[in-house]
Amino acid sequence: MKTFCGRANPTTGAMEWLEEDENYDYHQEIARSRYADMLHDKDRNTKYYQGIRAAVSRVKERGEKAIVLDIGTGTGLLSMMAASAGADFCYAVEVFKPMANAAVKIVEKNGFRDKIKVINKHSTEVTVGPDGDMQCRANVLVTELFDTELIGEGALPTYEHAHKYLVQEGCEAVPHRATVYVQLVESKRMWSWNKLLPVHVEAEDGEKIIVSPSEMENCPGVPSVCDIQLNQMPSNDFTILSDVVTMFSVDFSKPVRSASTYYRVQLEPVKSGKAQIILSWWDIDMDPSGKINCTMAPYWVKSTSAFQWRDHWMQCVYFLPNEEPVLQGETVYLTACRDEYSVWYKLQKARGAEENKADVCVESPVCRCQAHLLWNRPRFGALNDQNRTRQYIKSLMKVLKTDSVCLCISDGSLLPVLAHYLGAKQLLTKTVSYFFFPPPPQFFKANHLDDKIKIIEARPELLTTSHLEDKKISVLVGEPFFTTSLLPWHNLYFWYARTAVTSHLTSNVTVLPQSASLHMMIVEFQDLWRIRSPCGTCEGFDVQTMDDMIKNSLNFRESREAEPHPLWEYPCKSLSDPQEVLTFDFRKTVPQHGLGTEGSVNLLRKGKSHGAVLWMEYHLAADISVSTGLMQISNEKGNCEWNPHCKQAVYFFSSVIESETLSDLPSAVSYAINFDTKTGEIAMDFKL
Repeated sequence: MKTFCGRANPTTGAMEWLEEDENYDYHQEIARSRYADMLHDKDRNTKYYQGIRAAVSRVKERGEKAIVLDIGTGTGLLSMMAASAGADFCYAVEVFKPMANAAVKIVEKNGFRDKIKVINKHSTEVTVGPDGDMQCRANVLVTELFDTELIGEGALPTYEHAHKYLVQEGCEAVPHRATVYVQLVESKRMWSWNKLLPVHVEAEDGEKIIVSPSEMENCPGVPSVCDIQLNQMPSNDFTILSDVVTMFSVDFSKPVRSASTYYRVQLEPVKSGKAQIILSWWDIDMDPSGKINCTMAPYWVKSTSAFQWRDHWMQCVYFLPNEEPVLQGETVYLTACRDEYSVWYKLQKARGAEENKADVCVESPVCRCQAHLLWNRPRFGALNDQNRTRQYIKSLMKVLKTDSVCLCISDGSLLPVLAHYLGAKQLLTKTVSYFFFPPPPQFFKANHLDDKIKIIEARPELLTTSHLEDKKISVLVGEPFFTTSLLPWHNLYFWYARTAVTSHLTSNVTVLPQSASLHMMIVEFQDLWRIRSPCGTCEGFDVQTMDDMIKNSLNFRESREAEPHPLWEYPCKSLSDPQEVLTFDFRKTVPQHGLGTEGSVNLLRKGKSHGAVLWMEYHLAADISVSTGLMQISNEKGNCEWNPHCKQAVYFFSSVIESETLSDLPSAVSYAINFDTKTGEIAMDFKL
């Protein structure tokens, strides 16, 4: 059976109806899942196995049968651990049907058919009784329902329901408890992901400063956590203001409440500074004594010998509603509020305790300035990057004239404001306009520009001469950036928009950027390869069925696809030089025919060729370019520095070539890359 899926094409901007196989969503979900990453997490798996063995033993020592409930079983791994540990019977609950089907096969393949029953339901729909899904309540509760924030996948309501309806009172739980830790820091870099900092513009008539409106300054933002690989954040990018403290714990062996609540701790700053950021992570004790512990603590808290790379659980960055000056040794109170799925924080100076308590607000913060809804964290970072802004300023100064009529096509961009300040002599002859998502209206007001910049809310193909007040556009600018873009080349939408407005451009129009190029490099990942690497066996159990399922889903489409990753969080080394593979000339319209290239790239370093990284470079004006990918190869080993505000495209090779010595190297990797101008999609193929 086929089904029609509607989607807006991020590159061409067209609304498309595609005929998809009815299992398309399943395949996408499995292909992009983190199951392989979890199965490769040796620390997690070992600790779970130890905890499960101990829990089953404690039940057996009491002379009871060990009946296990495993919620969110996935591959069935934890249930198989329980059965191996001597559990009498296991109920393995999995709501995702393809995953439940795989679990049934894996359980059978490993010889546990008589010990494990897979239930394809949400745990809240599971019934208990002679005719139910479970014959009786379980006395061992095993789950892996956690995300980076601990509670974001609904762990609390799931536990709450399980204790009420599915497990016995006083049951054993693996994990037994979770503890959330926090640390107060100052960080200009991380703070720049949440607030728009002043932008300095050197214009002919002196320095101008683009400022944030007060609504943006005082906005609490959105409660969604910023989860990152904090182990890739250099220590000189933040200043620690407090010791690590325990914020709250949850005991999973007792009834759990999911209702909104708050927790409060007292902090004594170890250093004076601006409190801006709460860094947070958690650990889980697999047993009541806490001897079997699995922690997400970052590198400066635990020894590197205990370090386990994982991508399914990272660390959290929370932004305080406003930065608060704190003094060393002067007590402050940190409050964590939570609902069923998210946590947010506020910091208060030490006043009368009762007065402080009255201030606690458990309601989730709501963005009032619109900016946090329009700009994500990397986008805030890009807008606050002064070096990047300088490149655009230098380019605009080269192309703008006092009589320029300027049109900007980019989402939520500051380019029109820069253009206005850099051509400030004849304001009335300048029309700077936006498509789609301009910055919030109060942004223009705060910078006294509400009557200087016209916002055009029309799609490029629907632009009329009346929109432009009968003027022709002499300068067309874009970063380009669009909120719908996932992969680097999706921002080529600028080219399609430029083509759509051709009739409104002067014959000698200046387009900025004038062109773009797609670049590629072969890399070896330090760890990211694990998310796509087959597992084979995990803790002695055969999970090949899962590997086959992921491979099948990756090959579901005829062409394997690249996927977006922020590579500043995922260290890799280059095995080849970067290579320009395609160019796109924005001075001309999008051609009718496709663009394609074939070639090969030489491998220069020994290592494992895990895949290719692709990114775009925009050539703004003569000798001025901005890269969305590689910033530099920082040393002889080939370690790479990546643009921290963009995601790069990663194409994982289906087989990895390992070269120990340079003489072993396959001399080159051959590639074929084709850009379909009708669909805006890039197809690629690599041969090792």
